[in-house]
Amino acid sequence: MNRYFAICPRGLEELLSDELRALGGAELRSTHGGVFFAGDWSTCYRANLESRIATRILWHIVKGPYAREEDIYRLAVRQLWPNHFAVSRTMRVVTTAIRCPLKSLDFVTLRVKDAVCDRFREDCGERPDIRTRNPDVSVHVFLSESECTLYLDTSGQPLWQRGLRKASVDAPLKENLAAGILQLSGWRPGTPLVDPMCGSGTFLLEAVQIALDRAPGIDRGFAFELLASFEAMNWASIRQAAEARCKAPEPLDIRGYDSDDRALRASRRNLQEAGFGGIVTVDRGDLLDTQPLTDHGIMVANPPYGERIGELDELAAFYPRLGSALKRHWAGWNCFFFTADLRLPRLVGLKPSRKTPLFNGPLECRLFEFRMVAGSNRKL
Repeated sequence: MNRYFAICPRGLEELLSDELRALGGAELRSTHGGVFFAGDWSTCYRANLESRIATRILWHIVKGPYAREEDIYRLAVRQLWPNHFAVSRTMRVVTTAIRCPLKSLDFVTLRVKDAVCDRFREDCGERPDIRTRNPDVSVHVFLSESECTLYLDTSGQPLWQRGLRKASVDAPLKENLAAGILQLSGWRPGTPLVDPMCGSGTFLLEAVQIALDRAPGIDRGFAFELLASFEAMNWASIRQAAEARCKAPEPLDIRGYDSDDRALRASRRNLQEAGFGGIVTVDRGDLLDTQPLTDHGIMVANPPYGERIGELDELAAFYPRLGSALKRHWAGWNCFFFTADLRLPRLVGLKPSRKTPLFNGPLECRLFEFRMVAGSNRKL
């Protein structure tokens, strides 16, 4: 049985743990930004193919103590890297650390690269080529205060890259964070869903894939296919089962609106090229004027954070109008706003029924839930 570490956006660790358990993961343990788990290669393949939350799946190679860079070199050079991937594969080394006492992570990266290449020279008489962008194989080094862990990446490109979003707008939400927000909202297929600020359509694309039971990695390749341990027949069977499970596209009660024509074009293009163009409705609309077509459902929105000069003042003027629009039009709906602007509830004038801390990259955010109970708000 192998050991793995699945990376995810901070705040989604428990969702990822539940997901990995359902995919066959064992000995699960959550930590900040990810989940440790154990499993065979089938578990690894399914995690890469099926996880909507993970950013990448790392295969644990070895862990050992260190006090200086040469300890890390010795740990790395002892590993049988030629047993894991061919010398013809291009490679890179990626180093991350928490409370590491060493002065230079770049030097650690260099020494691990030297160790891997030295091992190949000793065993094969030649060394792999280094490629810092889009390599075949990535060795990941994680340093704590006194321990070094070496991993091999089984994912390749980050798993949030589903291969569906061809057109984009400013600061798009990553797909795995959007999928996590949809899960936290409690949305299920069959429940009406509206994104009134849909941008390039990330929430819409994720919701459609969930509704069609479509594995998020079905249209892409993975780094594990280039490792020496790759079980091609096993992987083909897992992938075929996922393909057979996909439901045929049909119209869904999922709607996106945006007041920006560029965003509308991007959203429509992404849905169309993904094969979902006829099953999701995308229209021009302003959040303050948009009205639902049903008396209940889930709204998810990722409004601007106010990161540029002048935007905070604009948002301060917008939020009270948003609160009025929610009370006027959205009674019976659960409305979720994902933002780094923690003033939102106070300026909207509504008390959130739930606020979930999440991170968008390094940026601390909140997912605010407002339950717009029918009949409890007077018409404004």
